Amino acid sequence: MNNIQYTAEFGNGVSGSIGLDDGLVYNRTALANLALGLSAVGAGINAYGGDVAPDIVGRIRVDQAWGLFQLSGALHEVNASYNVLGAGGIPVAGATALTDSQLSGHPDSKWGGSVMAALQIKNIPTGPGDDVKLDISYAKGDTKNVIASGATAPSFAMFKGNTVGFGYTSDGVYLPAAFGGTGDIKLTTAYGVRGAFNHNWDPYWSSALFGSYSAVKYGGSSNDLTTAQGQYCLEFAAGHPGMGVTYTCNPNYKVTELGVLTRWTPVKDLAFSAEFLWTHLVTAMTGSSTFTPAGPLPTATYSFANQNTFSGMVRALRNF
Repeated sequence: MNNIQYTAEFGNGVSGSIGLDDGLVYNRTALANLALGLSAVGAGINAYGGDVAPDIVGRIRVDQAWGLFQLSGALHEVNASYNVLGAGGIPVAGATALTDSQLSGHPDSKWGGSVMAALQIKNIPTGPGDDVKLDISYAKGDTKNVIASGATAPSFAMFKGNTVGFGYTSDGVYLPAAFGGTGDIKLTTAYGVRGAFNHNWDPYWSSALFGSYSAVKYGGSSNDLTTAQGQYCLEFAAGHPGMGVTYTCNPNYKVTELGVLTRWTPVKDLAFSAEFLWTHLVTAMTGSSTFTPAGPLPTATYSFANQNTFSGMVRALRNF
């Protein structure tokens, strides 16, 4: 990530930093133009615009023998592309295939941001080198500082039998006025907490127990078209008839994860590890609807339900 930072050391382990980050590289999930529709599992079409302004970041940190404490924050501009991507969407006088998008206009940008508090406690009674790490975060329009992966938008779509659970991760949504919306960007809210305990059995073996809880919220209600949730549900219902009859629409979701990791380091800079992870997705959707998911799943009626998945990984890591 391209960035520029200034750090000041105040003494006694206290330091502060302020900087500018290239937000285009990492710090985006998605900004959905709802006029472009939603996928079968509720994912929008990303309509983020270009990189207009860098993220403004800062932190205050205290490092001591007992561990560390840090407060950090970021400001992130949510910048949209045009209301229409390509010709043929909104009729505009004098429009051509090359000019329709620009003439359709775009919503004004909005600034979002995130804050985080982090704590590490060392020298705990369980053994030398053991530690506990905790952090809590909150974001509005800056969701990737709460729930993130290497992908642009770490969303979820999980099927089991005739049930489905999904969660669309975004920094915001917008629905142009010509399609029944208010035309402005509605920022998404997210919050979460993470923690880990690391224990060293001996100089060669160690284990970690870790977990997290995250939530993504779209403000408003499904019947209020001036809100993010109302505009999202309007578009979701276009592909899933029966809203208010066979199902209730609510795109909010929660994710809980719990995992355990064991490492063996036979020599310096060489580590073998095995990890097991449980992921639990809680959907706010209720009832059932017809879905046409990607193959090999058939078009059928699926009931909305919370979902679980289990995963494991083994790794060999050599540092040079």
